[in-house]
Amino acid sequence: MKKIILVGAGGHAKSCLDVIKSTKKFKILGFIDNTQKGYFEKYKILGGDDYLEKIKDKKKFNLALTFGQIKNYRKKASLFSKLAKLGFRFPSIISKNAIVSNGVSFSDGTIVFNGAIVNRGSTIGKNCIINSGALIEHDAIVGNNTHIATKVILNGSVRVGNNTFVGSGCIVKEGVVIGNNCVIGMGKLIKKNIKNNSFIK
Repeated sequence: MKKIILVGAGGHAKSCLDVIKSTKKFKILGFIDNTQKGYFEKYKILGGDDYLEKIKDKKKFNLALTFGQIKNYRKKASLFSKLAKLGFRFPSIISKNAIVSNGVSFSDGTIVFNGAIVNRGSTIGKNCIINSGALIEHDAIVGNNTHIATKVILNGSVRVGNNTFVGSGCIVKEGVVIGNNCVIGMGKLIKKNIKNNSFIK
């Protein structure tokens, strides 16, 4: 089994933990958290960010960022970039309870949660969250550092840019393009293209 350290010990981490355990591919060494000590969900909190910097052979260790991304992508994107440059590996992690077609492309650090469906021809970028029950239809493209929240439906050939958050229950019409650095509030019906840096309540 591959050794993995989880970075972030909060509510989102509990769901990540279930997904990682479901794969039966990883031995969880513990958590990194800057504010907590002791144990989280029966796993040891190894230390803060400085703990990772002290690891000598970083290429031997897998990491997963297990904190969420709502409204502000910068912290997660910045930490991912920093730790990747230090040499840590970020596997893509797919729940055994997700349905993923052949011909889907996942990049480093992306996690696909329970009940998600990702259909053929889709491409998912780095450091993404495809949350519980999300449906990514055929030939959709999701950029880097993007969070597709619970029960979102991205219909065929939808494109979502980098650093974007699509809130729970949103439905995006086929072929629509959502730009970079956007926040889409929950439950929205998106029928037209969304420009970069848009915030839709």
